[in-house]
Amino acid sequence: MEQKDISLMNLDFSRMKNPEIAGNMLNGAIPEMGKEKLASLKQAISEIKDSVKEREELSRKNFQEGEKIKTEINNFLIENETLGVGDIDPRELLKEKNELRKKKMDISEMQLNEKIGCWRDIAQLKKEMREYERELNDKQERATFLNSLMEQ
Repeated sequence: MEQKDISLMNLDFSRMKNPEIAGNMLNGAIPEMGKEKLASLKQAISEIKDSVKEREELSRKNFQEGEKIKTEINNFLIENETLGVGDIDPRELLKEKNELRKKKMDISEMQLNEKIGCWRDIAQLKKEMREYERELNDKQERATFLNSLMEQ
């Protein structure tokens, strides 16, 4: 096998030309490369914002539903406060009232857990959104920098 000297010293770059690269730079191909990524980051941020709103709405509805059930239990207890006189065993009535009060406490506990779960979910979503926003800002700054370089 024959060895040849292909060092850069022997090449004349002045005659070489790569119209593909030069043409692409002039036509704005470099800024176009990141547009899809920017669009996808913007879409992800928008979807996360929607998810935060949906999670807040779900939490609000769950809380309202719990309040509605607790109100119904309270109303039932108030309406039936006079029961126990007559046919119903007072011990049985007291047991049922205590069960209803326990249900109210369980609902309150579920509401508290929902608030905490909602807070955690939203915190995680916002953390993810900040990461996407940071990446989006980096990409936009790079695109601006490349555009300014190409204009010079």
